[in-house]
Amino acid sequence: MAKLQGFEFWRKTLKAARYVVAPMVDQSELAWRLLSRRHGAQLCYTPMLHAQVFVRDANYRRENLYNEVCEEDRPLIAQFCANDPEVFLQAALLAQDYCDAIDLNLLLTVHGRTKDQKGAMTGIASWEHIKAVRLAVNIPVFANGNIQHLSDVERCIQETGVQGVMSAEGNLHNPALFDGRSPPVWEMAEEYLEVVKRYPPCTLSYVRAHLFKLWHHTLQIHQDLREELAKVKTLEGLADVSKQLRLRCQEEIAKGKDSEDKESGLPFPHWICQPYVRPVPKETVTNGNSQASVLKKTVCQKRALEDCESADTLSKNKQKKRSRNPKKNFCPEQKPKYIKCEQCGNPKGNKCVFSLCRGCCKKKAYKEVADCPSHGLRFKTKAEKRKAEEKEQAERSTTEVERSDRFPQPLQDSRRELEEPRLLL
Repeated sequence: MAKLQGFEFWRKTLKAARYVVAPMVDQSELAWRLLSRRHGAQLCYTPMLHAQVFVRDANYRRENLYNEVCEEDRPLIAQFCANDPEVFLQAALLAQDYCDAIDLNLLLTVHGRTKDQKGAMTGIASWEHIKAVRLAVNIPVFANGNIQHLSDVERCIQETGVQGVMSAEGNLHNPALFDGRSPPVWEMAEEYLEVVKRYPPCTLSYVRAHLFKLWHHTLQIHQDLREELAKVKTLEGLADVSKQLRLRCQEEIAKGKDSEDKESGLPFPHWICQPYVRPVPKETVTNGNSQASVLKKTVCQKRALEDCESADTLSKNKQKKRSRNPKKNFCPEQKPKYIKCEQCGNPKGNKCVFSLCRGCCKKKAYKEVADCPSHGLRFKTKAEKRKAEEKEQAERSTTEVERSDRFPQPLQDSRRELEEPRLLL
């Protein structure tokens, strides 16, 4: 069968998806994708996968894609980062049976922002530029940026002519965005936790991060529970904190606080799922546009490499490392060049007996039943210890057999009776 191209591929394979959940590092895992699909999302991406690691590491493939195969989670696009066409092809071939499309993180989706628009300077995405890209190409285009409500989705499609709209932060704060609803936060939080339990395993840090996003506005008020949410170590603990937040919000509702004036400036009470808009830097507000451009330049300017050894320019984290180790070197040009592993190209262990990286060393040491003290591998030692225990067990069994041959069972019983101490009554 001929391979589908462009719009035909979008219509048939991707089912003409218009509402898309973006690929998000450590945030677009299976449980979150399923929750989003329940509430209107028509197409989802995996988090970005490293093509080279995906090719060489079976555990990485299993943990990041193979174990997440689910009929409800389709259509699904697997996103890779890669800089070698051959490696990317190998990764795509290994992933093709577990998704509906492969994405190389190129110009299918247009974000409508410059490289400097990030963090506090994210600002508003330019739909005009997205429209210009859409008019210039003959393939389906997804838009991303400024999507906070379902009305934004429809308006973006009308103004830019794109085939679909992708949401990242808007989806994280309100997974029911594509449903056109703004439900209570606890409704989404409890449903997400239920999906996590139904489709394990899910990394605890992912679950915690999602709850922080969902409860973002409420945690600004109940900061004691914010600290508690950061500390708990189990899924049950996270669920308990979420339950406490729900109870506190319901108490506020019972007291009529949902009808009070909103000093925070939020469009809804804090317990309602709603977008988070990054505050504009104070200098921009107080000093006008000219100061905003100066601030932007200051924020985005990178530190010169030649100044990296100056204590004044080191970050606080690096200064702490320098205080622990005065000889610590942070200049990339002056760092020692590591010898690569012969098999995979990763840095090899300095004292590895096989001159390999730990992963390759472990495979070789296991195959050859050998030790590598530098990597903490003791296959030979454990094998010898096991043999010694088996030999000792065999000798013990032989002694028992010889003993039974010398003393028949009745004699052994009577001898045991004579040897056992008697109680004096």
